[in-house]
Amino acid sequence: MSPASSPVDAAEQPPAPEPSQAQPTGPVNGLDRFFKITERGSTVGRELRGGLATFFAMAYIIVLNPIILGSAKDMYGHQLDNGQLVTATVLTAALSTLLMGVIGNVPIALAAGLGVNTVVALQLAPQMSWPDAMGMVVLAGVIVMLMVATGLRERVMNAVPLGLRKGIAIGIGLFIMLIGLVDSGFVTRMPDAAHTTVPLQLGTGGHLTGWPVLVFILGVLLTMALLTRKVPGAILISMVVMTVIAMIIHAVAGLDPKAWGLTTPQWPGNPVALPDFGLVGKVSLFGGFEKVGILTGALFVFSVLLSCFFDAMGTILAVGDEAKLTDAQGNLPGVNKVLLVDGLAVAAGGGTSSSATTCFVESTAGVGEGARTGLANMVTGGLFAVGLFLTPIVTMVPSQAATPALLAVGFMILAGSVKAIDWSDYTIAIPAFLTMLMMPFTYSITNGIGIGFVTFCVLRLAAGRGREVPIAMYAVSAVFAFYYLMPALGLT
Repeated sequence: MSPASSPVDAAEQPPAPEPSQAQPTGPVNGLDRFFKITERGSTVGRELRGGLATFFAMAYIIVLNPIILGSAKDMYGHQLDNGQLVTATVLTAALSTLLMGVIGNVPIALAAGLGVNTVVALQLAPQMSWPDAMGMVVLAGVIVMLMVATGLRERVMNAVPLGLRKGIAIGIGLFIMLIGLVDSGFVTRMPDAAHTTVPLQLGTGGHLTGWPVLVFILGVLLTMALLTRKVPGAILISMVVMTVIAMIIHAVAGLDPKAWGLTTPQWPGNPVALPDFGLVGKVSLFGGFEKVGILTGALFVFSVLLSCFFDAMGTILAVGDEAKLTDAQGNLPGVNKVLLVDGLAVAAGGGTSSSATTCFVESTAGVGEGARTGLANMVTGGLFAVGLFLTPIVTMVPSQAATPALLAVGFMILAGSVKAIDWSDYTIAIPAFLTMLMMPFTYSITNGIGIGFVTFCVLRLAAGRGREVPIAMYAVSAVFAFYYLMPALGLT
């Protein structure tokens, strides 16, 4: 079924340009030609809106990454400076995102990876110095680049069957929807003191209370209404409107800044903050191995590598598919350039002490606005660069105003991918099903991919169709199986 023949697919396409803005049949200038804007059915306006939407959807990382890394101590009791962490986080995100736009020409922004920064802060740093820990991140990035150079990483991606790729995309859609619900406070973690097996609850204490949650609910309704009406810039319009409303509510109601979470919707007293580059280059490549030994050090690098590799793979496949950049087999043309930049970003994150930098699933917010090229990354990366000096301003958009975009994009991913899975073939349907469930339920893209891969290989063997499975899939599944068995083997 072609995209034009499906009402669901048609609904997820960016709104058609107004008659006065009809797209030309060929590139109109050098910018258009370089980024292939017209060729991919986009416009400069859509790319600009998409870049803005992606930035606001992921700007929370400027605050969150320093909190995660800054709250941990290395084996000597040293903590990283918060101001320096902000600079390192913003600098690496800006450079990596700009590089991805210029080299990869895809609307995929990058920043410090959540999950990986926790591994660095809680597993690596306590057993070595901070430079040692960041050196292991750099090594993981170098290995990723070597895998790209040898073609191994692309072969692994191309070995994934189309049905499982769709399962990965759906899983990411569900995952970002859960992220949106949690970050907004619409869903919260059930405290252990409750002595219940139920992990999540509605709002606080099972009830929706407080102005911030109302802002989120209104934002979701506004976003969905604008999408239903096919209003150009629906996601970005909703973000801006709800940010203004949140600022008014915060000022009038006199709310505690903590009520909004990491970012508070108020104009900062001092909007300018000078960057501090003190952490850049503070790296010891092999010092960690002297502290923990060769085997443990290698396992640490392996853990960082695995998370970076497959988190990025899942995001690239999902964003590429949602942006209609993939071919009939679900492959992304020119993916090797995208993977190379991702490897560079991992190493750069270690080099600046901001932890591994990787592709962000929040890029789907920009794709939902119509972004199809690297020009959107120029906007996102440029805003991160501005954030080096204006961090207080760029972090005043509350998560309650930005996260409705994640629910909207999650819906569009699901709507466009569910029907592409052959549900009659259990050897692909069950792995795809497990993949899409495990991502949100384990709060990890990597776990969802790993469980799906292992299940796919086992079921194909059980069905007597083992020869249909590419060797690369067997190899990667064996790596995942080893990774999951590491605790049982006493290797963690």
